[in-house]
Amino acid sequence: MSESKKKQTLLKVDKLKVHFELKRESWFSDKPVVHAVDGVSFDINLGQTLGLVGESGCGKTTTGRAILGLVKSTEGTISFEGTNLGLVPPKKMLQLRQRMQIIFQDPYSALNPRQTAGDLVLDPLLVHNIGNSKERQERVDELFSLVGLQKNQQLLYPHQFSGGQRQRICIARALALKPDFIVCDEPVSALDVAIQAQILNLLCKLQDELNLTFLFISHDLAVIQHVCDEIAVMYLGVIVEKASRLELFDNPRHPYTRALLSAVLSGSPDIKVDRIRLEGDIPNPINKPTGCRFRTRCSFAKEICSEMEPVLEEKSVGHWEACHFQTTSN
Repeated sequence: MSESKKKQTLLKVDKLKVHFELKRESWFSDKPVVHAVDGVSFDINLGQTLGLVGESGCGKTTTGRAILGLVKSTEGTISFEGTNLGLVPPKKMLQLRQRMQIIFQDPYSALNPRQTAGDLVLDPLLVHNIGNSKERQERVDELFSLVGLQKNQQLLYPHQFSGGQRQRICIARALALKPDFIVCDEPVSALDVAIQAQILNLLCKLQDELNLTFLFISHDLAVIQHVCDEIAVMYLGVIVEKASRLELFDNPRHPYTRALLSAVLSGSPDIKVDRIRLEGDIPNPINKPTGCRFRTRCSFAKEICSEMEPVLEEKSVGHWEACHFQTTSN
């Protein structure tokens, strides 16, 4: 890929917040607010993959869904090729939706069990009124071949496929409208390890062939390492570290990132690393800690950490970190 394309920003997320109000506990109390996403910013360049990683409940899936408009954002802007999606009228938004798709985590629950595989992949073409009957069928045939499925499997129902095959159907459906950007929301977490590798290789192959741009959401850094160009680490609704894949794995700075990486690397017989065990669970996003959100589980926490929330800053070229202290893995 040319250097000019690498630098072309396709998606820009700026200070995105997604808050959910819950029911009052009593008539006189305030409504509790879940700070699911609390000020997230990042760019994704054309043809690149940004990995969004963190523990369950950190807000990564909500971030992906907010980008696509599946959940309503509270604050912030989401721009696609320079167009602020929050200001786009409904008719134009319908056209833009063709260029932005999602692959869900569980391929079984994402597929209507009463529809055949062929009809499931055909649906987006019908909804957007693309082509005539013959052209639609040719497109479905092409998509099945593209994801490694047979033409005669179009007549089968989701329960007649394996987990990996069902995910291939989901991928084919996401590709039906020839999108530029796809949110991959834990696309392999429900699959066996051997099948995970097949699906990851398929996604990488499709990205190269179709020049796709991915937001790849996962809790597994080992998976993220194989498919992403950049990685953003989320914790309790905010990004605490962001860098290129090589830089993040070679020089993790934030204590949370280092703990996540130690869990991955400690399982490798070729790499000697001390396992960093995090104490406790992620705090409640309704009552998040004052100051640094990670301080309740951080062994480096000082008084300043409870008084002031660290800002995500570029501590070295291309390496961003939200921590009061200059930390390195060396």
